[in-house]
Amino acid sequence: MQAEFAIIGGTGVYHPDLLDGAEVRILETPYGQAKATVGTYKGRGVAFMPRHGAAHSIPPHRVNYRANLWALKALGVHQVLATAAVGSLQLQYAPGSLVVVDDFLDFTKQRTQTFFEENHVVHVDMSDPYCHRLRRHLVASARQLEIPVHDGGTYVCTEGPRFETRAEIRLYQSLGGAVVGMTTVPEVVLAKELELCYATVAMVTNYGTGISANPLTVDEVVQEMKRNADNIRRLFFHTIDSLSVDRDCNCGAAVSGQAPLTGDQPK
Repeated sequence: MQAEFAIIGGTGVYHPDLLDGAEVRILETPYGQAKATVGTYKGRGVAFMPRHGAAHSIPPHRVNYRANLWALKALGVHQVLATAAVGSLQLQYAPGSLVVVDDFLDFTKQRTQTFFEENHVVHVDMSDPYCHRLRRHLVASARQLEIPVHDGGTYVCTEGPRFETRAEIRLYQSLGGAVVGMTTVPEVVLAKELELCYATVAMVTNYGTGISANPLTVDEVVQEMKRNADNIRRLFFHTIDSLSVDRDCNCGAAVSGQAPLTGDQPK
């Protein structure tokens, strides 16, 4: 079974009853195995991939981002909607908020960020890292469903798995960051290299260290994610139902002309 659309996120976002004919697929890639659940929603092929594994056991710095994205492309996916739990860097992004992010700052340290490590040098354009077309559809869907969202905001990506220090939070605030998390890089970069349309809806679970008087706990993050799961599900599946398979953005030509696709790359 092939899929045109994919959802990357936590296990709370996906429910087995959402997809018809759902089946779990184990996919072999040049970068290792990846697992996805594939089925249909209103006749449209959809793949769901739990970024941190089915039991949420893979920390953000150990996620096999290359295998995950490669597997989705091999399944036929061209459009990806991703979730990410984040902390707020600004008071207006309160816990419980959803942010359709439009840019990022990368503070990761040891993650491979490219498929092009040999034979070809590729400098992929990141002027529109999160597909503007998908972002526009997500915001429109949210308004139709009366789900409040912030249209735009810069995602600061850190290495993790530790939370940030007070000094780091102050730095990220000064740079104009809206939210801080640990997963968008290299996922967004690899999606661009595979010429996928990719957008992230960030779920604000807490204020960053030092903004709130209370120390941050993992339980706080998990509980806020559960509260937001239903809105994310509704938003993503409404968006998938309304999206066209025809793409009028530049994502499908992000690499074309810089390096030929080889036989080892998913078409």
